[in-house]
Amino acid sequence: MQGIDVSRIIDEARLSSVHKKIIVACALLLIVDGYDVFIYGTVLPQLMEQWSLTPPEAGSLASWALFGMMTGALLFGSLGDRIGRKKCITICFVLFSTATFLNGFVTTPTAFGVFRFLAGLGCGGLMPNAVALTNEYAPKRMRSTLVALMFSGYAVGGMVAAGLGIWLLPRFGWQAMFIAAAVPLALLPLILRSLPESIGFLIRNGEHDKARAILRRLSPDDAAALAGTLSYPENSAKRASLAELFRHNRALGTTAMWLSFFCCLLMVYALGSWLPQLMRSAGYSLGSSLSFLFALNLGGMFGAISGGRLADRFGLPRVVMAYFLLGAVCITLLGVNSATPVLYLLIFVAGAGTTGTQILLYASVADFYTLSVRGTGLGWASSVGRIGAVVGPMLGGLLLAAELPMALNFAAFAIPGLVAVLATAMFMISRRQQVSRETVVLTA
Repeated sequence: MQGIDVSRIIDEARLSSVHKKIIVACALLLIVDGYDVFIYGTVLPQLMEQWSLTPPEAGSLASWALFGMMTGALLFGSLGDRIGRKKCITICFVLFSTATFLNGFVTTPTAFGVFRFLAGLGCGGLMPNAVALTNEYAPKRMRSTLVALMFSGYAVGGMVAAGLGIWLLPRFGWQAMFIAAAVPLALLPLILRSLPESIGFLIRNGEHDKARAILRRLSPDDAAALAGTLSYPENSAKRASLAELFRHNRALGTTAMWLSFFCCLLMVYALGSWLPQLMRSAGYSLGSSLSFLFALNLGGMFGAISGGRLADRFGLPRVVMAYFLLGAVCITLLGVNSATPVLYLLIFVAGAGTTGTQILLYASVADFYTLSVRGTGLGWASSVGRIGAVVGPMLGGLLLAAELPMALNFAAFAIPGLVAVLATAMFMISRRQQVSRETVVLTA
């Protein structure tokens, strides 16, 4: 006897209170996540002064958290496929919030780096699980929009870091920025109450009553039809593994996404770590340089939301390509002497083409893989991207140490954007091959 197709119910559901709670809860989690990620760029000028760090040393110190994020994405991305998204999200949130709080009490660069690594583990693991959970519950017609809207919380977190830095740093020093990370822990019970477990995970583990209760709230019109056995076709796929990411015509798409993530996160973390210091070197005050970081993340939030809306109409790969190209052009132009309003505009658009595009890439990967390997696919793509995130701050430190002209520094940051355009074009080819294969299977 064929069961009730749960994926069809989710795909065709109208926007409900369940969707809204998931979006808001995951967005709040990612605001804290984004705050933790961008906090280093905010405090970097003071750290360099207090500990007499050279630019290469400061770039290496930034890499501690990014190595943690790379490890966390691999570990918790795959673990979410096995123990459930909600459990992984809880573990990751507590881990990075606690480690960030403790960072406010360290006195040496080594201790600072250790706690940044632990915080990175949680940050790296939260992202793929939050994206996978939102993608799983989102109706098909607005999936890209909802995932991008949720993930825009990451950019908001960067804005909060910059805004708090303008107020806290001159008054209380860099330690206060980390101690403030303990505040969101009080919201954790409320956030978790709004988050359901993965519907596919519940069905796969035989918890059909819990799955039905969620589905009745998700789609009240189908409540009467949920008395039978629930079926989630994607659950029949093979157990998540790295090899599975390269099967079923996914090899080219997986490789292309990894390259896109690498280039994108290189740009995101190079700018996020070094933009305030670059602007201070150009003669701007600490407050003004942090306002540029605020504009960068404001652009990221705008880029994510507008990109999600455009993607539902024109397709994610086309929008991602356009954003990468636009971001690369604007980053290059940052090296040209411009009036302050023009400079803010360029940084805003650069944020849309980097942080905003990163958010769209997560949506692309979530859409590319089936449920059983989605967390693994997101985890590996994010982890490979973290290699770029490690390279970005180090590259910035080496460029500053070389005392190159400002134009060459920004041109170097823009080159990965052009590489990512080509990688996204490769992904488009792979996606067409995958759709053609699925069409052949359905008509056979």
